[in-house]
Amino acid sequence: MASSIDPLVMGKVIGDVLDMFAPVAEFCVHYGSKQVSNGCEIKPSSAANKPNVQIIGSSRLPPDLYTLVMVDPDAPSPSDPTYREWLHWIVVDIPEKSDATKGFELVPYMGPQPPSGTHRYVFALFKQRGAFLGGRRAPDARVNFSTRQFAAQNELGIPVAALYFNSQKETD
Repeated sequence: MASSIDPLVMGKVIGDVLDMFAPVAEFCVHYGSKQVSNGCEIKPSSAANKPNVQIIGSSRLPPDLYTLVMVDPDAPSPSDPTYREWLHWIVVDIPEKSDATKGFELVPYMGPQPPSGTHRYVFALFKQRGAFLGGRRAPDARVNFSTRQFAAQNELGIPVAALYFNSQKETD
């Protein structure tokens, strides 16, 4: 059963990064033994290496394919109101009932690097309509990325699931 979007609304992930959606899929994200739950705290050092992402699916054959996008919507410059998100990771063609390593890494993983304050790191999962339509072409830059625009350009539609965690700069 898909999870509630209430934490995503309260954490302003719905609105800042994603449009309203009804979760219809589930996935788990682990950094080592720590499972990501909406709004949990994870230190940047604990998230330096890419997480284990498991897509939980149905028993359909053939299995659906998914795209995973990870962004930081709190990286924008306050002096530039048009700035959007910082892109941390994109994996496409992830088969249902498998993990992200079975997909194609379109943009290599970059761990959290919050310069100050608390940053949200959002994982958005999209169901594909077949093999990735973007021709496996990575976005031009990590900076000023838009999850909504990427989804629209690649005919991904609205997300089917999402998770986020918070992270702060670690003191020396």
